[in-house]
Amino acid sequence: MQGAPVRRSVDLSGYPDLVVVYLGFRVARWRGLLALMGLSRGIAASVRSQPDGLLAHENLFFGLTHVGMRQYWRDLESLETFTRSEPHRTWWRDFSRDSKGSGFWHEAYGRRGMEAIYVGMPAPTGLGLFAPERTPDGAFLSSRQRLAA
Repeated sequence: MQGAPVRRSVDLSGYPDLVVVYLGFRVARWRGLLALMGLSRGIAASVRSQPDGLLAHENLFFGLTHVGMRQYWRDLESLETFTRSEPHRTWWRDFSRDSKGSGFWHEAYGRRGMEAIYVGMPAPTGLGLFAPERTPDGAFLSSRQRLAA
């Protein structure tokens, strides 16, 4: 006979600027599967390099054609530094030009707020399931700007 499960929590007081990012990649065509395989190798290499500010990384599976990850970052500044460096910068530029039969999304949650971006997704997901859509342009273009909105 087993006893009651052990309850645990965490003390986040040492992480006042913590940002949690969920990222998803959805394959819509066969070309997207090839893109996913290439991207997976790049992400694994990036995580192994332990970028400054990345506290933890977990892979997630939403379905056979929809995979993702959850990352915990010390602060928005370290996350932004990573996204503006190689290889992320090149991957994002190339994906923005040709999604290769796939969709991508991310949602970021922090003490400053929440924000999201969805690119080439065939249907709403995450926050897009209930929140009204807004075009990410002008003062709403970057993650930092969306977090402040």
